[in-house]
Amino acid sequence: METEKNQRIADRDMRHEVVRNKLDKFFGPAGSFAGYFLIVAGIVASFFSLTGLILVLIGAFMGFTYSSTLVEPDKKRLRFTNNLFGFIPVGNRTYIEPDMKIGIRKTGRSWSAYSLSNRPLDIARNDFRIVLLDKNGQEIIPIKRETDLESAKANLDVLGRQLELRAE
Repeated sequence: METEKNQRIADRDMRHEVVRNKLDKFFGPAGSFAGYFLIVAGIVASFFSLTGLILVLIGAFMGFTYSSTLVEPDKKRLRFTNNLFGFIPVGNRTYIEPDMKIGIRKTGRSWSAYSLSNRPLDIARNDFRIVLLDKNGQEIIPIKRETDLESAKANLDVLGRQLELRAE
């Protein structure tokens, strides 16, 4: 299984295709679930009133908005975007300069939501991010999210070859 994964990474390395790396839900897991709930409630409410369509619109925004990075190795640029409603990309391009490098950062994210009885619901996720760094080692944008360090290192090598950047 591990060799299949490495083979897929190597095949993608050879093609130099444009890749979209999905990073995070904009409102976190609890907000995303609330968005799905608002969509269902809005569909039911729209049978009785047209204001239910507003709930569907708000729910679609909350449920489907996410952040991603578009990697274009042939043009030597990256684009960090927030994809509104899941399909409207909003963001700026970053052109890769020769003194930039890429590295791996361990991230720990947590989201908190509170129930009606004021009890906190904390959701934590630890992962590894491949990030673009400037010449001073400061993070510019995240490129890709990986769950384990070994796959992050493998993808770091692939991205380093594709973008012609040295790894930190």
